[in-house]
Amino acid sequence: MDTKIRGKAYVVGESIDTDQIIPAQYLVYSTSDPEERRFYGHYALAGLPVASQGLPDGGTPFVRGEEFTSDYQIIVAGPNFGCGSSREHAPLALAEAGATLVIAESYARIFFRNCVNGGYVIPAETRERLYDRVRTGDDLEVDLTANTVINHTTGDHYELPPIGDILPILEAGDVFEYAKKAGMMAS
Repeated sequence: MDTKIRGKAYVVGESIDTDQIIPAQYLVYSTSDPEERRFYGHYALAGLPVASQGLPDGGTPFVRGEEFTSDYQIIVAGPNFGCGSSREHAPLALAEAGATLVIAESYARIFFRNCVNGGYVIPAETRERLYDRVRTGDDLEVDLTANTVINHTTGDHYELPPIGDILPILEAGDVFEYAKKAGMMAS
């Protein structure tokens, strides 16, 4: 896993719940069939109300038209990201869409663990209200070792708290691979 991530930001608001991340009507696709699984990416963040997208024009979709992946790799959010149900499909949908990292003020704990345990997306926390300072489309570079965010569009720099004990799990790929590598379970 690369600890430096660079990509375009997609800004959302506060308390983005799992039904906004992947609406329930799209949970009909198989997660084990690659042809069906990609539909989770197609419908990622499809439940967002336009007002929560943080855009003055009110309308850049996370995934465009008939695409299955997004132009945005980094999601920037307010507090309580991933609240609602405990569906594992939410971080899966973000990963299928091509997101690699979410930076939020806080997370629903079950969503946070689903991100880490499944190795879907990296959940980084921030003490600053970045979703008020970053705009959709900004070019961000996040260094998980240095705990920094650089907004190459504006020149602004931000500090992140250390990602902590989840980094080895994310580097292994998921919690099962981590357990195998750590000798906690048979290969």
